[in-house]
Amino acid sequence: MDMTSFFLPGLVITWFRTLWFVPLYALGALVLPALLWLVLKLGFPKIAAIAENTAKSVFQQPVFTVLVIIGVMAVLIFPFIPYNTLGEDVKILKSQGLTLIKVLGILLAVWSAGTSVSEEIEEKTALTLLSKPISRRQLVLGKFFGIVLGVALFFIIVSTVFMPTCAYKVVYDARETCNVEPESSACLESMITIIPGLSLSFMEVVMMTAIAVALSTRLPMVPNMTICVSIYALGHLIPLMVKSAIGQFAIVGFVGNFLAAILPVLSYYSLEAAVAGGAPISLEYLLWAALYAVLYSTVAMFVALILFEDRDLA
Repeated sequence: MDMTSFFLPGLVITWFRTLWFVPLYALGALVLPALLWLVLKLGFPKIAAIAENTAKSVFQQPVFTVLVIIGVMAVLIFPFIPYNTLGEDVKILKSQGLTLIKVLGILLAVWSAGTSVSEEIEEKTALTLLSKPISRRQLVLGKFFGIVLGVALFFIIVSTVFMPTCAYKVVYDARETCNVEPESSACLESMITIIPGLSLSFMEVVMMTAIAVALSTRLPMVPNMTICVSIYALGHLIPLMVKSAIGQFAIVGFVGNFLAAILPVLSYYSLEAAVAGGAPISLEYLLWAALYAVLYSTVAMFVALILFEDRDLA
C-alpha cells in the first residue's frame, strides 16, 4: 500500500501530485526579468546599475512586504470562501486572484515611482546622482527598469502561491459538493489556464509603471497616484464609451476616441472573466498585446525624458 494514500485523503493526493508544476512555473517566470537584467548589464551598464539599486530599494520598502503579505494571505483564503455560484467557484477564484495581483502590482509600481523618482528629485538626491557621469536619460530609464524588476518579483512571489490554490480549489469544491473525484489533470489545467491572464496583467502593470514614472518627474506621489487611478479607470471604460456612442451621442464617441489615442486601452488586458471561464487566449493575441504594451511604454518613457530633461533640480 502507498504510505501517502494511507495518511492523506485521495483528493489531497490528487492535488499534491500536481505541485511539481509550481517550481517549474516560478523558474520560467524568473527567466524574463533575468534576461532583462542581463541585457542591461551587458549593453547599458550605467542603466543597469541604477536599475539594480532601484530594484533593491523597491524590495526594501515596507510597502513591498505589506503588499506581498496581503496578496499571499488573500490567495490562500480565497479557496475556502463560499461564493454560492452553483459549481462556478473556481472561475470566481481565478478572476478575483488575477484582479487582486494586478491591482496590488499597480499600487506597488506607483508607490515605487513616487519614492524612487519624485522624492529623490525633491530631496536633491537625483542632483547628487547626476553629478556623476550619468545622464538624465540614463537615470530615468534606470528607475523605470528597476521598478519593473521589483514588480516582476512581486508578481512571481504572489502568483507562485496563487497557482497551487487554483489547483486546490478544484479538489476542494469536489469534496464540498460530493462530486466525482477530479483527476490530477484537472488540477494541472486549472493552473496552466491562468498563465495567459497573469501575462496580460503584468503587461498592464508595465504600462502603468511607465505612466507613473513619467508623471513622477513632475508631480509628487499623491497627485501621481490620483492621476494613475483615473487613467486606470478610464483605460477600462474607453471601449464602453465608444460603443455607447454609436448612432446616439457623437460627443461621447469623440471623447472616447480621443482618450483611446492618448491613454492605454487597458480593457485589452482585463480578460480575467475569459481566463476564468476557460476561454483560450491565443499566442497571437498575447504577442500583439505585448507589442502594444512595449510601444505604449516606449512612448510614455519618451514623454518622461522630455519632462525630466528641463526639470530644475537645484
